[in-house]
Amino acid sequence: MKEQIIQFLSELKENNNRDWFLDHKTAYDEVRAEFLLTVDQLILLLARSNPAYAQLKAKDTVFRINRDIRFSKDKSPYKTQFGSYLAAGGRKSPLGGHYLHVEPGNCFLAGGVYCPTPENLKALRSEIYFNLPGFEKIVKAPEFVQLFGEIQGDKLKKPPVGFPKDFEGIDYLKFKDYTLIHRIQDEEFYAPDYLEKAVVVFEAMNPFNQFLNQGMANKPDAL
Repeated sequence: MKEQIIQFLSELKENNNRDWFLDHKTAYDEVRAEFLLTVDQLILLLARSNPAYAQLKAKDTVFRINRDIRFSKDKSPYKTQFGSYLAAGGRKSPLGGHYLHVEPGNCFLAGGVYCPTPENLKALRSEIYFNLPGFEKIVKAPEFVQLFGEIQGDKLKKPPVGFPKDFEGIDYLKFKDYTLIHRIQDEEFYAPDYLEKAVVVFEAMNPFNQFLNQGMANKPDAL
């Protein structure tokens, strides 16, 4: 059934218009239900190491298929991917969590914090600044490097204001996002052992997410 998710999204990419979508609404409802089932199964497995996830429901983590085209030159009405953000509070949570992205030719598992508020971003940088050894122990661990390579995210060209330019880990502080990405082939998504493999990857992100979440929890009321 997961193959049908990829197939539907491939067809949507070729026919990204309202008339086609409405004609294939039944097929969309079926593949969305399958995706929700996959996410619910993932939640149960991840809740073993992330107890807060036990309260999550897939519908609270999955993003809408409709695109916000108000300020975009691309007026295609629909996204050509399914995405689910797993964190306490669901898809709108500011916390570091786990993100499942299913898109033909561009499937991946991700984690960390994307587009933090200015206050949270300063808190994340401060946490790294005051605990660089602890941060590097996580991001330089062999399993981490093997699964994720390096931290992903937009970066400043210059060191952020408020931090010494000669700080040993200044490159870490230039990030505007702190995210991890583990790319997978489409075939891996619908393989029988997909969930088990996804859990291994997602759980390897836990120390990184916990570090970031601790940093945001430690931020003062006003930075």
